[in-house]
Amino acid sequence: MGSPEFAVPALRALHGAGHAIAAVYCQPPRPAGRGHAMRRCAVHEAAAALGLEVRTPARLRGDAREHAGFAALGLDAAVVAAYGLILPPAMLEAPRRGCLNIHASLLPRWRGAAPIQAAVLAGDAETGVSIMQMDAGLDTGAMLLRAAVPIGARTTAAMLHDTLAELGARLVLRALEERPPPVPQPGVGVTYAPKLAREDGRLDWSRDAAALDRQVRAFDPWPGTFTTLGGEVLKVLAAEPAEGAGAPGEVLDFFLLIATGVGALRLLRVQAPGRGPLDAAAFLRGRPVPPGTRLG
Repeated sequence: MGSPEFAVPALRALHGAGHAIAAVYCQPPRPAGRGHAMRRCAVHEAAAALGLEVRTPARLRGDAREHAGFAALGLDAAVVAAYGLILPPAMLEAPRRGCLNIHASLLPRWRGAAPIQAAVLAGDAETGVSIMQMDAGLDTGAMLLRAAVPIGARTTAAMLHDTLAELGARLVLRALEERPPPVPQPGVGVTYAPKLAREDGRLDWSRDAAALDRQVRAFDPWPGTFTTLGGEVLKVLAAEPAEGAGAPGEVLDFFLLIATGVGALRLLRVQAPGRGPLDAAAFLRGRPVPPGTRLG
């Protein structure tokens, strides 16, 4: 049970290890792109390529027919990774060994929808994957296995996403084979990673450069970070802290060094409306941004 690219390695690992996959549950196809053509999610595409049955219910809560159809599969276990729908108690209790969740954090830190981004944004030194026995709470179930991954000074959420997805696939295979005893999560150290929106990516130049650097890395690739230049949105795809001082948002040199509340941020890769991503030097050849310009 999963939908985005994060869940694909686990699906392929389960299939490759010889597990009998009774069905794959994922989000239904949705309109995407300029033409609004219906697009299947990453897990749907991967499952179809493997010749597996795919089920795409739009909702699960209060749907007795869906609950009965799930129970009729006679499952030993369900593996859940970023599915996108909350499983009601009737479904959590249907598999003989319950539902195992691949969660991209070291629980109980960063329960919730965006744990990878939250770890980078907070400046954590490490994150990881927890294999959790699901219960009715929000990522509150007992832990079966966990493994840590360091977060470096230039690590982005995109880098962590791929690393953690592969790690989660390996760990869930171990959990199914080794059947480790469940260990309740500790009551201390609980933090939450709420669902992100595009507006969360707006850069506030009054913040310090280190925090803005973490924001750029945390929100790569989604929701992305942005500012305004000459009244237009300018996406900031990569940046790094640098020395400098000035009014927050002020351009300090001819190479996109921007003053922040403390220090400065060098923009390395940007994207203007209607154009593709460009390194700062290529962007500036087409649109000089002199010192004294203010970014919003």
